[in-house]
Amino acid sequence: MNDGVNGVALTVFIIFFVAVTAMGFLAARWRKADNEHSLDEWGLGGRSFGTWVTWFLLGGDLYTAYTFVAVPAAIYAAGAAGFFAVPYTILVYPLVFTFLPRLWSVSHKHGYVTTSDFVRGRFGSKGLSLAVAVTGILATMPYIALQLVGIQAVLDVMGVGGGENTNWFVKDLPLLIAFGVLAAYTYSSGLRAPALIAFVKDTLIYIVIAVAIIYIPIKLGGFDEIFHSASEKYAAAGAGGIVPPQAGQWTYATLALGSALALFMYPHSITATLSSRSREVIRRNTTILPLYSLMLGLLALLGFMAIAAGVKVTNGQLAIPQLFEDMFPDWFAGVAFAAIGIGALVPAAIMSIAAANLFTRNIYRDFIKPDATPQQETKVSKLVSLLVKVGALVFVLTMDKTVAINFQLLGGIWILQTFPALVGGLFTRWFHRWALLGGWAVGMLYGTLAAYGVASPTQAHFGGSSKEIPGIGEIGYIGLTAFVLNVVVSVVLTFALRAFKAPEGVDETSPEDYTVDAGDTGVQVELPPATAEAGH
Repeated sequence: MNDGVNGVALTVFIIFFVAVTAMGFLAARWRKADNEHSLDEWGLGGRSFGTWVTWFLLGGDLYTAYTFVAVPAAIYAAGAAGFFAVPYTILVYPLVFTFLPRLWSVSHKHGYVTTSDFVRGRFGSKGLSLAVAVTGILATMPYIALQLVGIQAVLDVMGVGGGENTNWFVKDLPLLIAFGVLAAYTYSSGLRAPALIAFVKDTLIYIVIAVAIIYIPIKLGGFDEIFHSASEKYAAAGAGGIVPPQAGQWTYATLALGSALALFMYPHSITATLSSRSREVIRRNTTILPLYSLMLGLLALLGFMAIAAGVKVTNGQLAIPQLFEDMFPDWFAGVAFAAIGIGALVPAAIMSIAAANLFTRNIYRDFIKPDATPQQETKVSKLVSLLVKVGALVFVLTMDKTVAINFQLLGGIWILQTFPALVGGLFTRWFHRWALLGGWAVGMLYGTLAAYGVASPTQAHFGGSSKEIPGIGEIGYIGLTAFVLNVVVSVVLTFALRAFKAPEGVDETSPEDYTVDAGDTGVQVELPPATAEAGH
């Protein structure tokens, strides 16, 4: 790693950072509505985004700075096992094509802002809705923290903040400034800010990857030399080489499948989805978003390039920023660092908005202030979005980065347990609300305890997300095992509760709600009880 500050790269980085900051604040005036004091406007951008804005927003949301840093870092450290992210993003789009349009339609009809809104309306259960909301918030927090880890990795490689012995405030000041800017324009502009910035973020990432995939192999002697160097390193380390060892194939397959099922359970994925203006926009996006999977596959190859380039880092998350520092001219390294930095700001903003919407709609309004006005909801959501980011910042500054990564893996196990209630509810009312709550509880408990028992070289607990699958004997993804238990319990309890004629709850949706488009019906905004009563 180079000593001192890379002045040229830092200057380019700052120029881009200032530009997107200005865009973030100006976004408040972009498509400004007459009434901006509602979660529809602040938290969903007025549900007005078309195909391309939604495509960039979802891409900026799902393909984050952490993706940019961690996927090739996994290849760098463990070989082809790190490629699991590529097949799971290929699997996910045919899957979401089947249910996202239905979720958009019913949410458009009833004014749902979150997945918990839908679950409450579908099953008539505030308890199940609360479980989904709390799970979403818990799973999102470490994800936001990892975006800040991505920014910190870039700052470390550029030499910003001094060495390890530097005063903590001076060392972390650049990250604190980036956090402050992110918090300010998210508070001011809501979802419009990351939607506008996503254009810059994705353009930069595509440019950097296109250049890297051509320029770096030329400097390293071609892909033959790159793969040869990688194979030698893996063989020497006993990592299994470029092809995953047979012993790891169950882990690879279950992790890819479980991750595909979980991806669009995250609140930020749904927030970006519900911000689109029509059902057809969602359908088109599920057909063109796989272009990002092509980008991800090329991005993963950077891990092999880092090995061939002789990159040596103690923290694997620094491998790709260090590769850019070593291989690119200083000015283009600055462009690459800006792509990663902005790639952290966009998803962090969407994630904090999504978590805040869950708290506001499904905890604050449902349990604390049922008569909250739209203005009060928006104010609370803005404040909670700030608190969520503060929590993520404290997490990053006070805990080891490995802990942050492993808690994000735990978040993936948790969020997968909301799949039966959300996706199952979109297609059938057969499941009993209490059965779904019981299945969720069993999945959460098993997943958490199983992950707690996994050790790593740096942690005694929560050291990974794979463990032996009961009854099979193969090592597999804990989240998928927990999900299977969740579904089994939900089915068994549904039969039992139906036999005892337990109350079902009221379904406020109707079959035609799941296929309406923007031109078919207006948004039926849910009114707080006091407002609804005043209207009668």
